[in-house]
Amino acid sequence: MGLFDSVLGAAQQALGAQQGASQGSPDLMQLAIGLLGNQGGQGGLASLVQAFEQGGLGSVVQSWIGTGANLPVSAEQLQAVLGSEKVSALAAQVGLNPADLSQQLSGILPGLVDQLTPHGTLPQDGGLGSLAQLATQFLGGMKG
Repeated sequence: MGLFDSVLGAAQQALGAQQGASQGSPDLMQLAIGLLGNQGGQGGLASLVQAFEQGGLGSVVQSWIGTGANLPVSAEQLQAVLGSEKVSALAAQVGLNPADLSQQLSGILPGLVDQLTPHGTLPQDGGLGSLAQLATQFLGGMKG
């Protein structure tokens, strides 16, 4: 459970750094972890890395995976990489407008990806799906 705790801690720390992120935080964490864990068939971490590379931001996402400092990503860059349609759909899931979701995810994703890749490489298999499922169960308990 150590990896899950690390990822959850990174998400909470990233959210704490965002102004106004306290409302909806469990939903946003669930969404971010689900996005990385291929929850709902969204492609997972490998798909996110590929999208960043195709969007010309390969060095940014590789900094998150690597063992050095994480380069920042702007809300606009994140929205361009994910696509407006996908961002709008994700925003609707957590009750945010697309701009706010992009802003908050831009603060969360670097730390989450960094925690999921502690040795500087992507996980080999679908272990992230299990992580997302655990996160969903844990965060679901936080809402009540």
